[in-house]
Amino acid sequence: MMKEYPWQKHYPAGIPNEIELNEYNSLVHLFEDSCKKYAHLVAFENMGATLTYKQVDELSRNFAAYLQHDLGMKKGDRIAIQMPNLLQFPIAFFGALRAGLIVVNTNPLYTPREMEHQFKDAGVTAIVIVANFAHSLEQIIGNTKIKHVIITKLGDMLGGLKGGIVNFVVKYVKKMVPAYHLPQALSFNDVLRAGANKTLNKVEVSNSDLAVLQYTGGTTGISKGAQLSHGNIVSHNTMIKHWFKPYLQNKQTEQDVIITAIPMYHIFALTVNGVLMFSTGVKSVLITNPRDIPGFVKELKKHKFTIFTGVNTLYNGLLNNADFKNLDFSVFKGAIGGGMAVQDAVATRWKEVTGKPLIEGYGLSETSPVLCCNPLDGNHMQGTIGLPMPSTEVAIFDDNGNQLAQGEIGEICAKGPQVMKGYWEKDNEGVFFHGDWFRTGDIGYMNEKGFFKIVDRKKDMIKVSGFNVYPNEIENVLAGHPGVLEVACIGVPDARSGEVIKAFIVKKDPDLTEEKLKTYCHENLTNYKVPKYFVFRNELPKTNVGKILRRALKEEEQANAA
Repeated sequence: MMKEYPWQKHYPAGIPNEIELNEYNSLVHLFEDSCKKYAHLVAFENMGATLTYKQVDELSRNFAAYLQHDLGMKKGDRIAIQMPNLLQFPIAFFGALRAGLIVVNTNPLYTPREMEHQFKDAGVTAIVIVANFAHSLEQIIGNTKIKHVIITKLGDMLGGLKGGIVNFVVKYVKKMVPAYHLPQALSFNDVLRAGANKTLNKVEVSNSDLAVLQYTGGTTGISKGAQLSHGNIVSHNTMIKHWFKPYLQNKQTEQDVIITAIPMYHIFALTVNGVLMFSTGVKSVLITNPRDIPGFVKELKKHKFTIFTGVNTLYNGLLNNADFKNLDFSVFKGAIGGGMAVQDAVATRWKEVTGKPLIEGYGLSETSPVLCCNPLDGNHMQGTIGLPMPSTEVAIFDDNGNQLAQGEIGEICAKGPQVMKGYWEKDNEGVFFHGDWFRTGDIGYMNEKGFFKIVDRKKDMIKVSGFNVYPNEIENVLAGHPGVLEVACIGVPDARSGEVIKAFIVKKDPDLTEEKLKTYCHENLTNYKVPKYFVFRNELPKTNVGKILRRALKEEEQANAA
């Protein structure tokens, strides 16, 4: 039995401290059960085309059968899926799992170098890739073990004339498909058609088998594959299904609609928008290009959505679009923010515009991902990452592996059934304290109510004259200035102070000046926390998910100083 913890008294009504985690014996079992329960409901929608649960069942079965019979793939083989949010993604993902394969989730915007590292490290032998990025694959495929290439086009699942038009425009009008030469490549639609005539041989998979290799920078070093088992993701799903009850309909006659703007190659969208929502009968609207904010808002106008997931920069971008406030929020229940800190100014404005809260949660690729989340019943605490999930333990440790008292700042560590067993074929020394406490690399503390707060990433901490300064705090203050659209802070070397703070600003107000920002900072921060340098830029470097890359700013500074 787990011990009693301070946070458990703040759990929403009806959510137990510990939960039964053996609801399903694998992700395949969860998938098949969901297809039976919700067969005639729409599971996914993208660019106006839809797939029912029954269609996802049939098409993923066809895909799995082809992998088995025509490609000869066996249980435990690794297959990469490299595409943005398209209807093809759930077909390939669930189909691969039904064939007993391990999915290697891959960012389509990876450079050839990054692709080569990931595919070689994972021992990938097959890949499903969208045509727009096939030219990158061509450059490195000879250095990998990849034998089977399945190529899909953006419009392949849109049907008939519409799909053909989309594919024509993307290739010949917008010229988004660079030329490539992969003579062995198969067409995704041809694979589905051929698989329809094959028998799927049921593969015995259990919760102890690996389901996904989710590549991440981890807490140190180059990209590593977090080994997520069927059991990790099934347990995670059971936990967050309890947590999401306030946001999910109780009546089968109504269907919730979630907006899936985070790409499903990201662990947040894969397990929350993909697996959780699929297991509860929710329709997921897949947004292929959320960076096109005007186009995104135009798409949102077509839906009466009830749930939204995203990252802080996405929410900020929507709030700064003039048409966003005119959307229909009549059935909207709330939004979840993850992937990076939700800034207070963004959360406050979101509530003002939509009438519903922006709730912050927290997790990592290594933890499937959710470790903590604020309650969704209205009793959240803005500025924190919330409470640990049921059957999950979170604690604060110092650098020597000693657990710290409530209120003390140290490294956030966690253990629970959603935590990976380690990185794929890597030395995992230093990844865990005492064998089972996963070290997140994030610095934080637990407050008097048991809510956890992240101070910052351990590696991003700035030392100013011996004082610890956390970029998140400075960014949160600067984001509250009405003239600031986006901000990122890093530490740069300084002969007198060791390090000083450099702030990179994207203006909302073109008349914003360095003097105005310095005055504002001195009003809200102690002197050593005030940035010494302010740099105005048109944009900040971001991941494809929209997370601001401080690392890229640091690399620029180092290159300029060399």
